[in-house]
Order: sequence, then structure tokens, then C-alpha cells
Amino acid sequence: MPKEVRIDKWLWATRVFKTRSISTDECKKGRVTMGGVNVKPSHLIKVGDKVSVKKPPVTYTFEVLGLIENRVGAKLVPNYLKNVTPPDQYKLLEMVKIGGFVDRQKGLGRPTKKEGRELSEFTSEAFFGFDDDYIDSDNSLWTEEDEKRLSDAMSKKGK
Repeated sequence: MPKEVRIDKWLWATRVFKTRSISTDECKKGRVTMGGVNVKPSHLIKVGDKVSVKKPPVTYTFEVLGLIENRVGAKLVPNYLKNVTPPDQYKLLEMVKIGGFVDRQKGLGRPTKKEGRELSEFTSEAFFGFDDDYIDSDNSLWTEEDEKRLSDAMSKKGK
């Protein structure tokens, strides 16, 4: 077992990131820190180090329990890292999940199914308070009297 391992390899091997190239890129972007300091992909880690990984909106913190360079099965991951992320980070993640589309800006994309149902309910006739007395047997609001008034107005306009 090696005494030190590159941080990008360890993050990939412990399944923090899906690919090694993503792991390397995240280190280069400054999203991987140790002791509050950004680390390069080639930074060597040892057992007992604490690594913070920022995956917006949450910053996960892991303690190195074992060193590994090759990817292992998901069941073996707890042998190599311990998740010591503070609970407030998980609360933040939950709040973001709950918030979801609540704060979505108007005009961004199509309405969701729920929004569509709410919109059709809002624009339905029942919402506007029309009584059944004003609706004809064919469920239209247009009456013969309205038809007569329209034809009279059209004939006057044509003269």
C-alpha cells in the first residue's frame, strides 16, 4: 500500500467523481481544498488528511482512511474514506431541492405540468364566477339576443 497518493486519483478511485478527468478538472478549478487551501491534481495525500470538495451548493468533507489509486466497487469505498460533512450542508442541499422551481424566473422554459394545471384552473369559467343561468343549453355564453344586437350593429355600420 502506498504512503501517499495523488488527490485526483484518490477522489476518482473512491467514487467522489465519476471520471478521473472530472476529478482533475475540479482540482484545477479550485473546488478541492485541504485546510482551506486549493490543491493541484498532483497534490499528495496521506491517511488522516481531510479533503473538502465543493459540489455546489454543498461542500462535502471527507477524511482519508486508506490510500488507493485504482477504482474499487462502491461497497469497498467506506474502507478508504469517511464522510464528515457537517449537517448544515445537508440542510442546505435539502432547501435547494425543496426550492427547486419555486424561484424560477418567468419566461425560462415551458411551464411544468403542475404549473399548466394551475394555469388552466385559473382561466376556467368556474373561476370567473359565471352562473349557470347565463349559459345556454349548449354551454355557450352567446345568446340569440346577442346575435340580434350584433347583426343590428353591423347593418348600421354598413349604411
